[in-house]
Amino acid sequence: MNDQSPILLWYRRDLRLSDHPALQAALATGRPIIPIFVRDALVDALGAAPKWRLGLGLGHLSQSLGSKGSALVLRSGDALEAIKTLISQTGAGAVYWMRAYDPPSVERDKAVKAALKSAGVEAQSFAGHLMFEPWDVQTKTGGYYKVYTPFWKMVRSNPVRDPLPTPGQVPGPADWPSSEQLDDWKLGQAMQRGAQVVRPYVQLGEQAAQARLAEFIENKVARYNDGRDQPWTDGTSNLSENLALGEITPAQCWHAGRRAMEEGKAGAETFLKELVWREFAYHLMWHTPRILTGNWREDWDAFPWNADETNAEVQAWKQGRTGIRFVDAGMREMYVTGRMHNRSRMIVASYLTKHLLSHWKIGLKWFEDCLIDWDPAANAMGWQWSAGSGPDATPYFRVFNPVTQLDKFDKDRAYVSRWIAEGRAKPSAEALSYFSAIPKSWGLAPDAAYPDPIVAADVGRKRALAAYENRGF
Repeated sequence: MNDQSPILLWYRRDLRLSDHPALQAALATGRPIIPIFVRDALVDALGAAPKWRLGLGLGHLSQSLGSKGSALVLRSGDALEAIKTLISQTGAGAVYWMRAYDPPSVERDKAVKAALKSAGVEAQSFAGHLMFEPWDVQTKTGGYYKVYTPFWKMVRSNPVRDPLPTPGQVPGPADWPSSEQLDDWKLGQAMQRGAQVVRPYVQLGEQAAQARLAEFIENKVARYNDGRDQPWTDGTSNLSENLALGEITPAQCWHAGRRAMEEGKAGAETFLKELVWREFAYHLMWHTPRILTGNWREDWDAFPWNADETNAEVQAWKQGRTGIRFVDAGMREMYVTGRMHNRSRMIVASYLTKHLLSHWKIGLKWFEDCLIDWDPAANAMGWQWSAGSGPDATPYFRVFNPVTQLDKFDKDRAYVSRWIAEGRAKPSAEALSYFSAIPKSWGLAPDAAYPDPIVAADVGRKRALAAYENRGF
């Protein structure tokens, strides 16, 4: 290896040029940089919507790199083998990447780092997907936090690194290695006809993410305390889509929120708390990875969840045909936009796990397939919080009433009118788009009758409480 050997910059869920510690570290060496992305088993295992959205993000990143005199080299197969082949082809002496925290990625990255170092190749991972590394935030006794509020109190005054600049140019090698073609990967194949419905709602790339953040801070953060709970209005940042793929960093969002708080904008601190809630989800995923696969509270293991995904009630929930308007509107919003309002997510999840007594894993898996803003830690945390089986969870006896919740957060029914077509003389374009997005095999049409509730709000609550009492909760 010599001082001019190239550095492989391994992109994963960090699809940006700005505030990119691994890229900046590579630039500081003055050596040629070869950005790469490897389609490995973890990519292939993604659900339909996240995989399609990843493909869009990679295409945009490739264009951004091209504007800086660089390129994105695509390879598929086992990550270590693909990287070793690229090292052999390019003479690269180092591999840099941004850290991941979910167990499969951690296992892969440890193996890659160990193999590269054993072969005499420099291998470095960098922080940046989070504001605080999970192992750096500790209780007074040196343990990890299990409750959000003490976690927030610990980190709220901790310094968050300043965001790094966007480079002017990214120097490349004299000879570029060959690259596979993104279109050949067909990452959007499983989306089928839903892709063309969802595409107009995507805000693609870091420039769009920065514009979203700026618009939120300028026009919405002051009323965020109320706006974040009102699904009929655009009162949130909508940045989950971009944070999930690293098109923007939490550090960039944090500093914008801090400035807004110092300017006296009312909802800014609440926005910061939401960023820290995301950190808390990663903190728990790191320290208790069982949150992804099993009940975080192990005393829930004996609870008799319905685990049958083919159950008629579950199918009605998936189709947005439960007869409970708040639930159905949320599900339909997801099929048309690829995302769902946070208040709706709570109602949708509560209805599945409490009114229908169906396992939260069913919902976790369905969201993993349908959300363009899917995030492993946030998805698991949200579902277990709603079900009552997770850390800092909503108490088991708190069963959201989706009817009274609708009266509280969508009093004029603007939200449900936007997303539900049945029974309306002139349905909205968004409501009709639902029928273009869903599988044809569902056989649904806007002129069909809207269903009666499969489980009424009061009946479901009584059924849930009886089940909890019988289990000794």
